[in-house]
Amino acid sequence: MFTLRKTVAALGATALLASPLALAAPAQAADREFRCGGAEVDFDVEKDDRRFEVEVDVDDAKPGSRYRVTLRHNGKVFHKKVHRADSDGDVVDIEKKRRDTRGKDRFKVTVKKIGGPKACSRVIKRR
Repeated sequence: MFTLRKTVAALGATALLASPLALAAPAQAADREFRCGGAEVDFDVEKDDRRFEVEVDVDDAKPGSRYRVTLRHNGKVFHKKVHRADSDGDVVDIEKKRRDTRGKDRFKVTVKKIGGPKACSRVIKRR
């Protein structure tokens, strides 16, 4: 009976410790992946050797549809272009590098389907 209690206590403690970690990961991923104008957008910013790698993927769109993708770094536009979805529905894979600036860096992506609903945007802040 004593062994059973220890086992149940150990399992309960493990579950309590693991649950905050399990809840935190989807919240971050949900902020970077979103749907906009019928397409799936994946936005990611990673720091690598005092530079940021900014990636935007727009997929699963209606073939031939067009999307305007605007990227900003601390409010300054560094990419603004209209992209057209190919026959597979893949619109664009953008990969840009930006230098690290003083303080917090704020990256914002805005995606707007041409002739579609309002624009969607997401912000990522990095140190």
